[in-house]
Amino acid sequence: MLDHLICDCDGVLVDSEIIADRVLVETLSATFPGVDFEEVAKTAFGQQTSRFLASLETKFGITMPADFLDTIDRNIEAALAKSLGPIAGVRDALHRVTLPAAVVSNSRLARVGASLKRAGLTDVFGPRVFSAEQVARPKPFPDVYLYAAQQLGIEPARCVVVEDSVSGLHAARAAGMKTIAFVGASHIPDGYAEVLRSLGVTRIMERMEQLPELVAAGARGEFGDVQS
Repeated sequence: MLDHLICDCDGVLVDSEIIADRVLVETLSATFPGVDFEEVAKTAFGQQTSRFLASLETKFGITMPADFLDTIDRNIEAALAKSLGPIAGVRDALHRVTLPAAVVSNSRLARVGASLKRAGLTDVFGPRVFSAEQVARPKPFPDVYLYAAQQLGIEPARCVVVEDSVSGLHAARAAGMKTIAFVGASHIPDGYAEVLRSLGVTRIMERMEQLPELVAAGARGEFGDVQS
């Protein structure tokens, strides 16, 4: 049985990842001309930006400017303010789900709050919004999911999580939660659903219209002991 729905934000509630990825590459390329970041940027999927930048320093032998993370954040915020939109059908789907819902994200609380507001989803989640900046370790570690469950006063095993990234799915499962993978955002590459299936993920959702029935099935106990 399930008592609570938890959603990642970027790539699940708002179609932000494709915007953030574009800005990340543009900012890196302008700062380090001559370095091709296009391919390696694809590995940023599901990572905190700070950790991804640290990996680039090692890979390319470069040193990020002291304020580079702030610069990227400002550039991304400006781009999101211009063009961010909700995932198609997400608001209607969430209103059809009968369980209370929360948000758990690797992004900063301020960005998550702004994204929810732009997407018209603030009323769905209220104060039930949690960020990796509130815990010691971000996803793929389970810390932020365990923290959210503690704050909500619910058992992790009675939560179902919607995630788009492998790291997010790992984090939710490590916390003892059930998962649903969403592969309908603009940044999702071709063949990603098959990659997830090869990793043992069985609950894969291509459209948000599928969410209410999937959650209802979990609430009826039909997920059994299968986490994903």
